[in-house]
Amino acid sequence: MAEDTKPIIVKRIKKVAGGHHGGAWKIAYADFVTAMMAFFLLMWLLGSTSKATLEGISEYFKMPLKVALQGGPSVAASDSVLKGGGKDLTKKQAQVKPVDGPKGKQKEVDIKDAKTALEKAEQEKLAELKLKIEEAIDASATLSKFKKQLLIDITSEGLRIQIVDEQNRPMFASSKAELQPYAKQILHEIGSMLNDVPNKISLSGHTDAVPYPTGDKGYSNWELSSDRANASRRELVAGGMDESKLLRVVGLSSASLFDKENPLNPVNRRISIIIMNKKAEEDAVKDEGATVNVPSDNAASEVQKATEVQKAATGQ
Repeated sequence: MAEDTKPIIVKRIKKVAGGHHGGAWKIAYADFVTAMMAFFLLMWLLGSTSKATLEGISEYFKMPLKVALQGGPSVAASDSVLKGGGKDLTKKQAQVKPVDGPKGKQKEVDIKDAKTALEKAEQEKLAELKLKIEEAIDASATLSKFKKQLLIDITSEGLRIQIVDEQNRPMFASSKAELQPYAKQILHEIGSMLNDVPNKISLSGHTDAVPYPTGDKGYSNWELSSDRANASRRELVAGGMDESKLLRVVGLSSASLFDKENPLNPVNRRISIIIMNKKAEEDAVKDEGATVNVPSDNAASEVQKATEVQKAATGQ
């Protein structure tokens, strides 16, 4: 080798990836911050969501995968073993399974069930009132004497109290709308009881089937039964009943006999007081053909004067 020849020296610099000033840690830190942000966002959502919604979401994710993906009748059926489900996840219980048929049928069924429940509750209240009135009759010195003439039962219209004639104890003077003293006492006692219930009252007068003299030409059993019903109304009010409770006062003559087998039976001559149920009240208001016959006191007295000269031993 020549003396003037110099050796070639190659310097290799070893590079350290990253080192103290590398950027890999920044990526890890960003991932950590992102994860923390997602965690706190989740905690905030859980804290601001109602318990029912959380339970619905929880049960939704417990649902079998096939049902969750494909749907089916068991998703929202009330008979499903899975709680929750359906379109509304806020419902704690499973939604009601729709009934077969057109839309709106389920609503009609619900309304009918609710109406039936209300009618049943009302019937129970009327039964309790019947027992209460019967106990009051037994406890009253005035009413207990005439217990046989007080008939109480529950009809399709409500609780009915009937005051009937006996063979030797009529409520009214013969062929007149003039109440006997004992009948006034009975009506006063009943009138004070009727204010204890919110129901409306229907009042009707009845005669037996014996025709009233000159009935075809003028005053008849129809007028007589109406006048007797109106006379009874006045005594109920005198006994303390609020007159605004009356919804209907009618005279039915002999059209609705108590004893159909014997139209001349004195029991057919009666006053009927009905504590009306809700349905009967609604029907009475809606029925445009219903006749509300409440004669004025002056008109009743004039008719009564006209009939005083027509005395007849008809027993009515």
